[in-house]
Amino acid sequence: MFTRILGTGGYLPEQIRTNADLEKMVDTSDEWIVERTGIRERRIASASETAAFMGAEAAKQALEDAGLEASEVGAVIVATTSGTNAFPSTACEIALKLGITAVPAFDVAAACAGFSYAYAMAHQMILTGMCQNVLVVGSDLLSHACDPHDRTTIILFGDGAGAVVLGRSETEQGTLAVRLSSDPSCAPLLKLPFPERGGFNDESWLYMKGNDVFRHAVVCLSKLVTETLEMAHVAPEELDFLVPHQANLRIIAATAKRLRLDMSQVIVTLDRQGNTSSASVPLALDEGIRTGRIKRGDVLLLESFGGGFAWGSALIRY
Repeated sequence: MFTRILGTGGYLPEQIRTNADLEKMVDTSDEWIVERTGIRERRIASASETAAFMGAEAAKQALEDAGLEASEVGAVIVATTSGTNAFPSTACEIALKLGITAVPAFDVAAACAGFSYAYAMAHQMILTGMCQNVLVVGSDLLSHACDPHDRTTIILFGDGAGAVVLGRSETEQGTLAVRLSSDPSCAPLLKLPFPERGGFNDESWLYMKGNDVFRHAVVCLSKLVTETLEMAHVAPEELDFLVPHQANLRIIAATAKRLRLDMSQVIVTLDRQGNTSSASVPLALDEGIRTGRIKRGDVLLLESFGGGFAWGSALIRY
């Protein structure tokens, strides 16, 4: 028994925040942002575009792409750290919007690495025979968790949702390897406390010590991608595309260099979407597929790194 991706989907808010917009908010410039991050614009969710709303829209696309009805979904797993409620879970809210009932529905909190964790859990649920098809969603709106006066974070984050339907296959091995890891000792370097009752304040905004996070991400991802390929006995030259977490173009380039990949083999959405946290990998995957760059049979490496620290990967044949 194997697992393979049956369909993908994505959702991005309509509102765009450009670097020019940020120049009016904080002490920064388009040149400064592009040079350090590679980001030129990002999408910002409105009050009605919650994690559940965005996730449901992405999920509808994924189900349509997979040719499945909502009734054929055996579980809903949502990677998010920006749901509206502690409970019900965002997964339950999405299930309700889609008319999915009587199946497991739960959230996974692993920050920007959330989709990798959710994908791994869906993979195992299918292999154990618990489900035949699992809806995996990454949905976040961390732009709203950033101090609007802090240029180190407000320039990075955008909002959105991505989704995949992972299904059982008896003949095609779509998922070749998955790997997860964490280092909780680094938690103070990237942190988002729960807000006080009155909303976000100086003590509850998203905090990131950028340079330290950058160094850890480069080291951890370099090791991660090598170990993932070794698990599946796949050589770097057999990879068709890298689908990375969209946090920083320099981190993405360093990972590609480690794999000896040309940047033409890397799916990059960072310049137009910013860091959408748990949504960034499925959004990039969906764009790569819908634009025709990624085709059936291609070997892809999905990887992500986020707060916790937590990081993970999935090597797949699409």
